[in-house]
Amino acid sequence: MSARLVKSTHSKEEQITMPTETNPGNQTTTGADAIDEAIARGIDFDGSPIPPAKLELYGKVMALEGNRQRSGVSNTMRSRIVRIGAKHIPQAELDQLLVDAGFAPLKEKEIAFFYSGK
Repeated sequence: MSARLVKSTHSKEEQITMPTETNPGNQTTTGADAIDEAIARGIDFDGSPIPPAKLELYGKVMALEGNRQRSGVSNTMRSRIVRIGAKHIPQAELDQLLVDAGFAPLKEKEIAFFYSGK
């Protein structure tokens, strides 16, 4: 059995046929590419196949994102730093790191979203 995923690469879409057999043996769950690799294989970290409907929806949304006009590299870098940094770095420290690097400090809405309840 196999699942199809539409992968967007900047201006073109390509369809990838992915096997859905279970093969968790050599799959890593760490690092920035672990999720993308699991999706490409069609296999979740627990070894279970990712349902084709989920892969199809993911492919559609990623194709839309792939076609979205970007606002700038620095804006995207800052967004990623905030989104990921908030998981690992205390608020005051992340705020100072942003300022030290020449980015805008954390916004109130970012603090409320990422740090409320911590």
